[in-house]
Amino acid sequence: MIKFKKDLANLSHFIPKALQMVLNISLVFLAIILSYLLVKELLIFSQILLENGSDDYKLFLANILIFFLYFEFITMIIKYFKEDYHFPIRYFIYIGITALVRIIIVDHEHPINTLFYSLAILVLIIGYFVINLTPRERPNSNWIFKK
Repeated sequence: MIKFKKDLANLSHFIPKALQMVLNISLVFLAIILSYLLVKELLIFSQILLENGSDDYKLFLANILIFFLYFEFITMIIKYFKEDYHFPIRYFIYIGITALVRIIIVDHEHPINTLFYSLAILVLIIGYFVINLTPRERPNSNWIFKK
């Protein structure tokens, strides 16, 4: 019975480490793919700039924002590894705001949808403001009872 408990304890330590390794390898592959797409988007962006008659500012802005979306995702993966396997919530907020701005620029034909997207951006900005107001390190809950 004691051997079984030791085996179970070893297994319970091995499974999270194995899953963490799978997650890390997957994120490295995702970062490589996103880096490739980032370079590809940069080439498309430069091609749009070099074309003589390209006055489509919507396409220009949409490609810039797609570039920043790739950039933010890669930055978020880097922060994940630097901050001991933790995704900071503010990077998700950055990505959400950038994606919503891109949607507003590209698809602004329906005013009510544009209003909803703008309200969603406002909610994300308020959330970001609240996150910055709260301390990063949570104090111990026993601080209230200390004299």
